Amino acid sequence: MTDCLHKNLTLIKERTDKLRCKICHLTITSEELGENYCPECYERTGKKQYDFEKLALKPSNISQYRCEDCNATIKTKG
Repeated sequence: MTDCLHKNLTLIKERTDKLRCKICHLTITSEELGENYCPECYERTGKKQYDFEKLALKPSNISQYRCEDCNATIKTKG
């Protein structure tokens, strides 16, 4: 175990803007995808697929923090 007191915490933002490829069902954030094609479909078939559906994810009541000193992840119910 570590002796860190976790005094230098950063909130890890929860992602609720996920997209799912209609072909291979890869789930990815819109930020990661940008204006690009599905990387999984392209790797498998060499074809560029742009057909995604938006997922409506419910926000959870659990917050996550990362300790910047020891890199531990801390979860809290809120």
